[in-house]
Amino acid sequence: MPKWLKILLKVLGGLILLFVLVAVGITIYVANNKQQVLAQVIKKLNENLDGTLTVGDIKPSFFSNFPYVSLALKDVVIRDRQFPKHHHTLLASKDFNVSVNAAALFRGVISINNIGINNASIDLYTDSTGYSNTAVFKKNKKDSIKTEKNEGNSSTQLKRFSLANVNFTINNQKANKLFNFAVDQLNGKMNYPDTGWHAAVHLNVLAKSLAFNTKRGSFIKNKQIQTDLEAGFNEETGKISVKSNNFDIGGDVFGLNALFVTGKGDDTFAFHLTNDKLLWRRASALLAPNIQKVLNRFNLDNPIGVKALISGSFGGGDPYFYVSALVGNNRLTIPGAVIDDCNFNAVFTNENIKGKGFTDANSIIRLSNFKGSYNNLPFMIDAGNITNLEVPIATGNFKSSFPATNFNNILDSKVAKFTKGSVDMNLNYKADIINLTLNKPVVTGSINLANANISYFPRNLNLTNTSISLNFVGNDLLLKNIRLQSGQSIVRMEGQVKNFMNLYYSAPEKILIDWQVTSPQIYLAEFIGFLNSAKPSRKPAKASNNGDMVKRLATVLNSAKADMHMRINELHYRKFLATNVNADLLLSEDGIRIKQVSLKTSDGSLRLNGNLVQKEKVNDFIVATTISNVNVSKFFYAFDNFGLTDLTSENLKGYLSARTSTVGSITNTGDIVKHSIRGKVLLNLKDGALLNFKPIKSVGKFAFPFRDLNNITLSALNGDFDLMGDKITINPMEISSSVLNMDVAGVYGLSNGTDIALDVPLRNPKNDAQITDKEELKKKRFKGIVLHIRAHEEEGKLKIGWNKNHK
Repeated sequence: MPKWLKILLKVLGGLILLFVLVAVGITIYVANNKQQVLAQVIKKLNENLDGTLTVGDIKPSFFSNFPYVSLALKDVVIRDRQFPKHHHTLLASKDFNVSVNAAALFRGVISINNIGINNASIDLYTDSTGYSNTAVFKKNKKDSIKTEKNEGNSSTQLKRFSLANVNFTINNQKANKLFNFAVDQLNGKMNYPDTGWHAAVHLNVLAKSLAFNTKRGSFIKNKQIQTDLEAGFNEETGKISVKSNNFDIGGDVFGLNALFVTGKGDDTFAFHLTNDKLLWRRASALLAPNIQKVLNRFNLDNPIGVKALISGSFGGGDPYFYVSALVGNNRLTIPGAVIDDCNFNAVFTNENIKGKGFTDANSIIRLSNFKGSYNNLPFMIDAGNITNLEVPIATGNFKSSFPATNFNNILDSKVAKFTKGSVDMNLNYKADIINLTLNKPVVTGSINLANANISYFPRNLNLTNTSISLNFVGNDLLLKNIRLQSGQSIVRMEGQVKNFMNLYYSAPEKILIDWQVTSPQIYLAEFIGFLNSAKPSRKPAKASNNGDMVKRLATVLNSAKADMHMRINELHYRKFLATNVNADLLLSEDGIRIKQVSLKTSDGSLRLNGNLVQKEKVNDFIVATTISNVNVSKFFYAFDNFGLTDLTSENLKGYLSARTSTVGSITNTGDIVKHSIRGKVLLNLKDGALLNFKPIKSVGKFAFPFRDLNNITLSALNGDFDLMGDKITINPMEISSSVLNMDVAGVYGLSNGTDIALDVPLRNPKNDAQITDKEELKKKRFKGIVLHIRAHEEEGKLKIGWNKNHK
């Protein structure tokens, strides 16, 4: 072995032996002077305390933190002077390990370089008056200066620190804050540049409570936090900065930048958190219960990007929140609906107006570039806001364009179906939010439907090439440029609804649409579906979630009233043709009120008013009619002879005027219910004629076999009839004709029960044709032989005979 190596080994061996002897010496020294050393440690630790620190025992451990001597303190307790009042111990530790400088220890000076706290409880308590048990560290400055002069200017600089199995609590009763962590492991290394200190920390804790306001609950409650972070303190600014790139909260990793400002009276904090891939439900689980409850009614299937700023004061008050989120290619679930292909930017802050406080009332949610699809209905919201979360108000602008057939995905199959057309929407809205549902929105803007084919099932109505423009102005609805086509019928309409938006949600049955309707021609049979009673429920819809939108719309369509002012060039219904039609109608859920109708038909005119009451299969009507100078043959033909079989359009000539007041029933297909008509008919026939009228021909064969009864002219005829189902009561009526005169009275049965009395003079009225004096004509009318005939029904057959009951 070389000589130099032998010498080196001897030196190293000597040094090791020296260290061992030193360690043994220190251990012996501490063991033999335990009380003295313990007193020194307690004295050193009490230098900056304004309270009490007690230590149960002390044990040395030289090699655990070589070259420093480790002192294991047992049952360490630190309490402030006010402990008897509030009973919150600042520190209670079963194991409190302190590393001290060995050389300084021999000089009687404790220099602490490392502190480890294990199996402990730390409770930083502030009562409702603002007093804190951390006042234990606020010793009088004069005493501190005196101590420094007596013991030198050396200061204790902590190199390392650690906590294990420690319950750490910040309980601020005045500020309503409660932070509580179960520290599994916390290790830190510190160095001291000129500006202050710097620390590298590994952290593994369970966040039991992070309540910035205990009245609102805790954030990240019962979430495990693991991270490695860097912290630094600047003595000049009093700021502590913290940074971490792997701040793991319950399995979700965030980027963290935090800033704490101390030493200026009101200590403040600010946390910046970022996460590019955070699930919605995972995010809501980090928030306070009152916020979770709301957010959990929503969901986003895919992760989103989130940035959050939380700042405030440790001295009290709610913190400031500013949270931004980036949502892309996502699926959004909201109460009552699902929105696919969802993309938007969102911002939440609880300080909408600077200086108004960090409150729900001053909070806002801003949405921008919101795009999505609801049941294949694509839409976009350029900018939308929800303000005042105490009484939320939603505002924004809504745009959408899509094929009208996409409506079929949300329409009930019993309401309507689109087979063609396009829809364009551009709306601005403002609405209260109640239970997360828009309530009574104020909408401005337009909805345009173009070139649409629609089947509206409740009214059995089919429309083609239909265009509608809805314009919302304040609470009113204006309906413009409406074109409806059903078969050969073409209708153009303009309308308005006052106070539409309020009534739509609260009282749809009170909605009144004021229509102006024009048409070159209408074939009424193509709109016969309006005779059907509405199939959906008649009960008004209550305010509900978006999922009931279709039901609400169906209710509104069937409950609303329509005041229609119609101007129609030609109106067709089966054999009936009318021109220059002017009609004022009121359509409601229960039926149709005919306020006034006037028209030209059968070379004359007709006016009527009345009501149609809709029922399940048969509809009741009441109609008052004034007929003026119509061609009676054409008129009977147009109305299919009013259900008469013996008297038809082929039996009549002349010009008819009449007044009727009738009630009856009509089917949903537009047919008069047989024998349902009751009422009164007053008629006047001028220049009339009866052609081949069987009842008179039957009488003529018996009484006037040699007269021509095929063409009986009537200069004038006035009739008074009572309609009673299948019976027509003929009130006494004089008939003066070219063939015979007669007085008629009785009952004409449409199916049976005919019993008519006829008084027929035998003299030929041709002989009186030259008489112009009415009185003379009346006297001669019944001169000569008069036949009293009875036409009545027996056993289903009409029998003609003498009227034995004539007096």
